[in-house]
Amino acid sequence: MDDIEDIIPPEDGNVERKSTGQVAIKTFKKRNANPETIQKESTSFLPGQATVFVKTWGCGHNNSDGEYMAGLLAADGYGVVLESNQSMNADVWVLNSCTVKGPSQQTFANDIQKGIDAGKKVIVAGCVPQGETGGEEWRQLSVIGVQQIDQVVHVVEETLKGNTVKLLRDAKEVDESGKKRKAGGAPLNLPKIRRNPYIEIIPVNTGCLNQCTYCKTKHARGDLGSYSPEEIIARVKSVLDEGVLEIWLTSEDIGAYGRDIGVSIVDLLEGIVEAMENHPSKKAMLRIGMTNPPYILEHLENIAKILNHPRVYSFLHVPVQAGSTKVLDDMRRLYTIEDFEKVCDVLLARVPNMTLATDVICGFPTESEEDFDETMRILEKYHFSVLHISQFYPRPGTPAARMKRINTQIVKNRSRRATQLFNSYTSYDYLVGKKQKILITESSTDGKHFVGHNKHYHQVLVEKNPLYMGQEIEVTITMASKWYLLGEITPESLSKIDVNGTVSQQRIPKLVRKNKEIVSLESEKSIKSDQRADGSLFSKGDLVEDFSKDSNDQVIGLSKNMKYLTYGAYTGLLIGLVNSPIRNSTKLALVAVGAVITKFITDN
Repeated sequence: MDDIEDIIPPEDGNVERKSTGQVAIKTFKKRNANPETIQKESTSFLPGQATVFVKTWGCGHNNSDGEYMAGLLAADGYGVVLESNQSMNADVWVLNSCTVKGPSQQTFANDIQKGIDAGKKVIVAGCVPQGETGGEEWRQLSVIGVQQIDQVVHVVEETLKGNTVKLLRDAKEVDESGKKRKAGGAPLNLPKIRRNPYIEIIPVNTGCLNQCTYCKTKHARGDLGSYSPEEIIARVKSVLDEGVLEIWLTSEDIGAYGRDIGVSIVDLLEGIVEAMENHPSKKAMLRIGMTNPPYILEHLENIAKILNHPRVYSFLHVPVQAGSTKVLDDMRRLYTIEDFEKVCDVLLARVPNMTLATDVICGFPTESEEDFDETMRILEKYHFSVLHISQFYPRPGTPAARMKRINTQIVKNRSRRATQLFNSYTSYDYLVGKKQKILITESSTDGKHFVGHNKHYHQVLVEKNPLYMGQEIEVTITMASKWYLLGEITPESLSKIDVNGTVSQQRIPKLVRKNKEIVSLESEKSIKSDQRADGSLFSKGDLVEDFSKDSNDQVIGLSKNMKYLTYGAYTGLLIGLVNSPIRNSTKLALVAVGAVITKFITDN
């Protein structure tokens, strides 16, 4: 996740850095405390009979949220469409937005109107409506808040009925002392449809501890809320069981993880690595997400040790944003440029050939030419192999949006200078002719190659042979470019390819849905046939289903043929009754009789 950072609370014993006085800072106020709102209308509707298009913009956290929402909908019987070229086949559009930059928000707004014009039921989700609850484009639409994604089925059902639902509250949980605190978000053990079955994105926390003056995401994700290490590690074990080969940890700031629950990012990483070591699968790799300098300064030695572990990619994303401490203060970044250089120097010295990625913002309103020269000095010193260059873009409602902007041409010139420097060097030439072990989990954007990564998370392209996908193989590097390496599989590795080493399809667990709550059942045998996972009895209105994905990512039921026929017959009864001229009381009686018969057959 780019450009989303943290602040050091006084109780941690750290001294908060102060602005140079050029920036007026307003105290951040919660904007997502709106109560649930439902506007009632009346329309005929059968649950699970629609197709839903789910589209996501933005960071890894957002993508994980989108995958969870798709999984929940599929588990409840809805058809799920993920490709934009199939969106017109869907009845409902769930648009999961990103607020980091203006252009992505505008694309989101355009898609809202496109869906409305096409006669679709449009539901908005993600950071944009959460951070701007009064937005005109979605004022009349249902909204799913960033911590309410587990309610997507409820929102879709109500929207199909003609109602408007807005769920924007923070998720809460009770700590050991009995006090309520902000949770990390929806439970991590929910069903999920991954866009890439080999890659699991796990959010470890939501929000941050900072108030960066240019950042809009703070308005949406709010203050820090961490998942417990136990819940995260349980998720890691679960996805390893499914055959996942890459685990990506994501959040608005990985380094801030656990400060709200009394643990540290090192505690979590050590627990995850131990779980991976003890798992029968020995191919899976861990990728650590974005972290800001303040919170890893005290953990650099331990972070280096973890990055050197054979099951962890030697890769870390540490945004610098500016090379001038004065500008960093005006951004409210809460570290000096010397702090950033310490992070780089220690990690590069302790982790051989590691990949260190960073971000810079060109043309922040208080940035002088001398300030930008300091940014160029940092880029020249480290020659980052991965560099994200952005021009300053004011986000409405942020302190930086109220500052006087620098001339657009000056900003473009600074961005051009940084880009020219970045393009003037290469990073991978030393690998040509050498052998590298890579894990292949992706396809290239041009569709002509498979993509693998070595220990240092360098991108290596290989021949697109179906046998290679999901394999850990050895290649000889034949060519190095600015952006990637080209590899040729060694004869020794070719002879050892495991033709049976495919990932199992995403397991969508058995669910019990009642009203708005969805309960996951660990296994059929773990509970009695008339009990839920929490021990309470099923009611006649409960629906129990078990789903999985087939090889074409279509959701299919696993019920026995008799159950299929029974459900089909009952559904046919309901459809027939909708347009029947008989009295409503008779309809209700027939529905009740059908429900009893259906339950008797499916239970036996």
